[in-house]
Amino acid sequence: MSRIRIAAIVEGHGEVEAVPVLIRRIALEVDPSLVLDIKPVMRVPANRLRKQGELERSIELTARQLGGKGGIIILVDCDWENGCPKWDGPELLQRAKSARPDLPISLVLAYKEYEAWFIAAAESLRGQHRLSESFEMVEDSEGIRGAREWLSSRMPTGQPYAETIDQPALTQLFDLKVARKARSFDKCYREIVGLLNILNTTDD
Repeated sequence: MSRIRIAAIVEGHGEVEAVPVLIRRIALEVDPSLVLDIKPVMRVPANRLRKQGELERSIELTARQLGGKGGIIILVDCDWENGCPKWDGPELLQRAKSARPDLPISLVLAYKEYEAWFIAAAESLRGQHRLSESFEMVEDSEGIRGAREWLSSRMPTGQPYAETIDQPALTQLFDLKVARKARSFDKCYREIVGLLNILNTTDD
């Protein structure tokens, strides 16, 4: 039985609770025997993380949580003007790795919002939690602007999508396999699997 130490840096209030759920679900698929020690999630707004020195500072603080042993996953919505995971991701990852080259670090930019991944797996969420039975499939979930608002329109009138409540709940429910048709979630899935596999050979 392997014990994995892992910490996360996110930007949204909902991700603070949702990302540990996501990591645990993916870990269960990778190896049910893994024992995860997920440290308290650090929340840092994306506009701060993108500033020189702020990402590095956050990495250092997170590394201290881990006691210098374990891995770090950074998950941020890539919803800023002209933001693109393909171009912005490598630069941010290089900065993160330069801050602590002794630790395995993965970075994922959700395009444009984490919630687009729920829309990608719409068929698995029909009638689940607070979503309508008529929750429809969308060919390009990542092409939707305002995924949270889109979800709100499929929820009971007067009860809009609430990030801190609905994001963790839907993360527990959505079909991971189906959601991988969204390119940024496929990237997220592969990054978490890769990080877990690395830690499974180095942690104790």
